[in-house]
This record gives sequence, C-alpha cells and structure tokens, in this order.
Amino acid sequence: MARKDTGPDFIEALARGLDVIRAFRPGRPVMSLTEVATATELARPTARRILLTLEELGYARSEQGGFALTPRVLELGVSYVHSTGLWEIARPHMESLVARTRESSSIAQLDGPDIVYVARVAVPKIVALSVSIGTRFPALQTSLGKVLLAGLAPAEVDRVLAEPGRSGISARRQPGPDEREAELRDVRAKGWALTDQELALGIRSVAVPLRDGTGRVVAALNVNAHAAETPVEKLTEEHLPLLLRTAAAISADWALHESIPQVTAS
Repeated sequence: MARKDTGPDFIEALARGLDVIRAFRPGRPVMSLTEVATATELARPTARRILLTLEELGYARSEQGGFALTPRVLELGVSYVHSTGLWEIARPHMESLVARTRESSSIAQLDGPDIVYVARVAVPKIVALSVSIGTRFPALQTSLGKVLLAGLAPAEVDRVLAEPGRSGISARRQPGPDEREAELRDVRAKGWALTDQELALGIRSVAVPLRDGTGRVVAALNVNAHAAETPVEKLTEEHLPLLLRTAAAISADWALHESIPQVTAS
C-alpha cells in the first residue's frame, strides 16, 4: 500500500525495505514470509522480493523455513553513531565515570516520544530491562528522556509527545499534562532529572544534558542503578556530582570537535 502525504522524490521501494527490516522485533528473530507480509502490510510477492534482496546484500538469511536478519544490519545503526563522533569523544569519560560509580552509564538522544541509546558503558548487573545501542524507551518515564524533553520549548514537547512511540513498552507511570509540565519545569531549573522505577520496577537513574558549543542540548548522559542496591540519596549526593563533571567534560570536548574544520584528504 502506497503511503499518503509523501513528496515527489519519495522512494516507496526503499521505505518498504526499511519496513521489512523493522518488522523483526525482540522475540521474533525468525519470521516466515507470511508473518513479514502481515507485519508490513505488503503483498507476499513484494515482501518476498525485498527479503531476497536483503539476503543477497547480506542483511538477511534464510533460516528454519523463514528469514532472519544478520549482524550486518548493525552497520546501519553504528554508521550513525560513528558519523557523529559522539562515541569516540564520550567513551573515555564514560569509562572513568563507571569506574568511580560502579554503575552503568548511557547516552541517549530523542527520536519522537522515545529515547534511543547511542552509547553505553555497562557493569554486569541483573536489571528489569536490558539495554544496548539502539534500544528504545518512552522518553517521559526515563531520566534521559526528561532531560531531553526539558531541552525543548513547551510547544515542541507537546508536538513530540503526540507522535506515536515505537518502543513497544508500556511504562508503569503515566503522568498527566499538568504533572508532566511541572516535572519538566523542575528539570529545567535544576539542570538534571531523576526517575525512580517509573519505567519498570527496579530501575532508578539520574541524568544530565550534553550540550554543543551553542549550549543546545544534543544528548543526555545518565547513571542508572538497581533500586534494591542503590538508594536515591546515593544517586543524588554521590553519583550526580560526578555525572555533572563528566557531562561538562564531554560537552567541552564535543564543542571543540565541532569547531575543528573537517577536511577530507583526496
């Protein structure tokens, strides 16, 4: 089915190919042709041609009577992470932060009403929700998301949160508009955000903004902990000062990176 409200330069075949890749969600590593066609609302012959094309390009393979994605798909997301340079800049700072707090730390950016993880340094702990590069969560119930939403104008917050989310997760807490607005005002005033098991039981975190050379919030950095092991007081009194210093160092390095002319040698 062709999409509505697309421009004259829109390539429907490319959009359908991306739809097929996105059809493989957690818990569905192998899908039959019929399942892919149903999930993407494509005709079976169209879905088959796309899957065979992805297989020829190395992004999919035939498996157990169906199809599965290959690790090569990760190149698509990693290309974004590496193209920004953020991971290379942030990694040593994040590793130092994790060594001092002994808690995991992540960087996320806003994509509609969701956050998407773009960098992470983890410690081995059992948590309610697993996190890796590319993981999506609803923004409003995460400390990273609150920081990113607070960096937007109020009207922009309403527009972003009105978009459909793609995380597939239903958060424990669903604040109303007035409560949400008050929370984001508080985050703007303090310069950091805390969440305590709002997304899922056992997850507690504190986050701060990462800024570019103009002061614009471009990402958020957090320290997350297991609620049974780390009290809120430890997050705010011990980890938060380290987090703020780490964010300042990453932001300074990021601003410097942006100020250097990027020249490609021929």
